Amino acid sequence: MQDHNQEHFKRELGLLDGTMLVVGSMIGSGIFIVSSDMVRQLGSAGWLITMWMFTGFITVIAAVSYGELSSMFPKAGGQYVYIKEAYGKLIGFLYGWSFFAVIQTGTIAAVGVAFSKFTAYLYPPVSEKNVIFELGDFQLHAAQIVSIITIILLSYINSRGVKNSKILQTVLTVIKVASIFGLIIFGFVAAKAEVWDANWANAWTSQSMNVDTGSWLPISGLALISAMSAALVGSLFSSVAWEGVTFIAGEIKNPKRNVGLSLFLGTLIVSCIYILANIMYLAVVPLQDIATAESDRVAVVASQNIFGNVGTIIIAVMIMISTFACNNGLIMAGARVYYTMAQDGLFFKKASHLNEASVPAWALWVQCIWASALCLTGKYGDLLDFVVIIVLVFYILTIYGIFILRKKVPDAERPYKAFGYPFLPALYIVLAIAIGITLLYTKPSTCGWGVLIMLIGIPIYYLTKQKK
Repeated sequence: MQDHNQEHFKRELGLLDGTMLVVGSMIGSGIFIVSSDMVRQLGSAGWLITMWMFTGFITVIAAVSYGELSSMFPKAGGQYVYIKEAYGKLIGFLYGWSFFAVIQTGTIAAVGVAFSKFTAYLYPPVSEKNVIFELGDFQLHAAQIVSIITIILLSYINSRGVKNSKILQTVLTVIKVASIFGLIIFGFVAAKAEVWDANWANAWTSQSMNVDTGSWLPISGLALISAMSAALVGSLFSSVAWEGVTFIAGEIKNPKRNVGLSLFLGTLIVSCIYILANIMYLAVVPLQDIATAESDRVAVVASQNIFGNVGTIIIAVMIMISTFACNNGLIMAGARVYYTMAQDGLFFKKASHLNEASVPAWALWVQCIWASALCLTGKYGDLLDFVVIIVLVFYILTIYGIFILRKKVPDAERPYKAFGYPFLPALYIVLAIAIGITLLYTKPSTCGWGVLIMLIGIPIYYLTKQKK
């Protein structure tokens, strides 16, 4: 994916490459981990599958709504460009700032941390338990160092020119999808009727697990709503980053058709895989074991139940490939956004320069340094809360942007129109706002920090304007 100046993008990516970038960037580590916490929150098979179906439904709605925008602005920078066109430079900058400060870098960090979680399974000395340095509350452990090394390595590979990046992405994604399907099929073959029946016996009895005592408490009303929103953090986080394909629209053949189509196909494929994987978990792992999986590695428990001891190794290798491919896609796409922003004078000027390999290497390295710093801040779960709330805010703004642009530029060419407009995009906005409010209410500390970082962008914007 070579990247000369804005005019000289090489359109080298077809529909398959675009779809594989969507699938590859979405499937990281979430599907192998988050169901464990979701079951602790909701305690029932019915609610678990409902949350995944709901997430799949709203993700596909959002992705097909983006299709209209991607066909109007088929150029590099994607979502950042749509927001800037709909709301002007300040909000465009706020998105770019949040994207750099939390969204992309926080996701890269969380996926890096997940990579090290599973590396530790094969080689225990690199686990979180191996603390290397302590100062007050701060702990540096081996897992963080492994995460940082992978981020540096992938940034280096991407900075050497991205001819191989497309091949790496497509090959790893195909291996990843094939192995997940393999796992699901073997799971259904090895399914035990008694496990399945027990898991579905009280399919809609919602209960929450007290992590300290391991006992279950029935929940309803407000407690159930907050448990549902807490559970949704996991499934939503597993379903973000599909918009990455819009950032590289400048390199896609026939982007007016293929960007929207790869968004639809990619999110649909991933949502189906996620729902099937969770049905498979319920067929081979008792609910209690899903909730209490060590380090939340529910896929490992499932794989052990299917394949015996070899199962752990199979899953660990699968997830290492999965998270590695995921971070390759995230690191590659992220740098394109800072590059486009810098061209608009909204990011460090150096980010608008390309190196001799025709990639925005400076942007890649700044992203690398900050994502590595975020690896040191905390745990996987805290990083998720941080990211999800802001991702939601900008998904909402982007989809509302369709309404704004229909009024602002009614005669603009729209080769592809948002499916189910205005009803489905409006439904997405309402649901996403409800989830966002519940998140802020139930997780004020982590989500609050996320929102605060976003708002810090406002004074930064005006300070940089004055300098000009």
